[in-house]
Amino acid sequence: MGQEDIQELRDRKEKIEAGGGKKRVDKQHKKGKYTARERIEKLLDNNSFVEMDAFVEHRCTNFGMEDRYVPGEGVVTGYGTIENRLVFIFAQDFTSLGGSLGEMHAKKINKVQKMAIEKGAPLIGINDSGGARIQEGVDALSGYGTIFQKNVIASGVIPQFSLIMGPCAGGAVYSPALTDFIFMVDQTSKMFITGPSVIKTVTGEEVSAEKLGGAMTHNKISGVADFATSDEDQCFERLRKLFSYLPSNNLEDAPMLENDNLNQVIEDLEEIVPDNPNKAYNMLDLIEKIVDQGDFFEVKPYYAKNVIIGFARLGGRSVGIIANQPNHLAGCLNIKASNKASRFIRFCDSFNIPVVNLIDVPGFLPGVDQEYNGIIKDGAKMLYAYSEATVPKISIIIRKAYGGSYLAMCSKELGADQVLAWPSSEIAVMGPEGAANVVFRKEIKKSDNPQEKRQEKIDDYRESFANPYVAASRGYIDDVIEPADTRKRIISALEMTSSKRENRPAKKHGNIPL
Repeated sequence: MGQEDIQELRDRKEKIEAGGGKKRVDKQHKKGKYTARERIEKLLDNNSFVEMDAFVEHRCTNFGMEDRYVPGEGVVTGYGTIENRLVFIFAQDFTSLGGSLGEMHAKKINKVQKMAIEKGAPLIGINDSGGARIQEGVDALSGYGTIFQKNVIASGVIPQFSLIMGPCAGGAVYSPALTDFIFMVDQTSKMFITGPSVIKTVTGEEVSAEKLGGAMTHNKISGVADFATSDEDQCFERLRKLFSYLPSNNLEDAPMLENDNLNQVIEDLEEIVPDNPNKAYNMLDLIEKIVDQGDFFEVKPYYAKNVIIGFARLGGRSVGIIANQPNHLAGCLNIKASNKASRFIRFCDSFNIPVVNLIDVPGFLPGVDQEYNGIIKDGAKMLYAYSEATVPKISIIIRKAYGGSYLAMCSKELGADQVLAWPSSEIAVMGPEGAANVVFRKEIKKSDNPQEKRQEKIDDYRESFANPYVAASRGYIDDVIEPADTRKRIISALEMTSSKRENRPAKKHGNIPL
């Protein structure tokens, strides 16, 4: 092999790595966006990326494509590491024919998908594309189909992350939607099935691309995305943080960190929760008090705020936390909250991550709109997800646990391994006020002083039923604990359930109420 051969190789690689050329790269940078290769280098460990299929070229001969060279076929693919753990990655290159997807572009992505599944390593997709390559027609559509199918095969086997770093429209949006977590960058990312111009033509509605499919639209309104970041650097930082809580595949456990503070007593924990059961407080304050180093990684923080989901560590062990948020809609469960929690439960169950539930829920949100839009089925998703999950499930009743929402937040009957309650908690079919109105309605009405009689019956009901001791006497609650012991009791329960095994009837899969 002569020096000429080596130089030819270097020249070819240099041409591929230049992407669409300096002019297009500069244009990308002016938009506050990195190139595909820059994104990979910033996200992965230093010098860990190994590129594959750099020399792949399209074979389209329609519409002048036979004379069109597309460096890297518009996508960079390969593998590398994050915190020394193997990951596979693809990044669409908007500087190269707009990152449009054609037959060979899709095949490059298919290869890393297949390798990630076979090697049991997470897959990261960085999306920045003008969509299907029109010149390739049905070959481009077929390419999308093969990507979608492998997304589904990988689901529950390896974690899949989608970073939306530019446009992602039409059929292209379905691959991110099939992955586990979607990150978007404010003012840069766009996701929609049909763009503003099509909507205006068909329906007459005028809407900007940002309002239709921007980061905050999908983080706050639609719930399609899980994270919104101010720029791409913050996006990479958030993904690396999320990655630290997760295992590489469904046959492994998440990395365990050392933590010596296992028996910590938190004396002022109960002060977060007001004595008045109708007064709101911020459940995030309580969560940060009990988790390791006060470090809680919230998922979907802008969507359905009445329920909190996210990752933390307790005693060094990675856990998923689901908690009602009294600061928003009094912590009621509604359609959006039920969907948000159900998907998170199923993710945790897929990847062997124990679920800790912090319960302060007065019920399902009442209203015609909720009933018309299917709260029955959406609420049932939570019942299904918790009942289906075989990972350790620990439930702590902080204050209210009423009616069907008490069950939906993972009661003993739904398979909770440990149910603990604070002494001030209220566990009943409904709140004392509502119960008094129903049960003692006639007695209150006949009283000489209805208001005084009503309060008397409320107090009687609270003392007789709306407390944890009735449920504890029947074994529905494993223990009533002092608030200060909450952290150490959860850690103890997690340790006790760490070797949990469950056998279920053989079946292909269940039929979750969708």
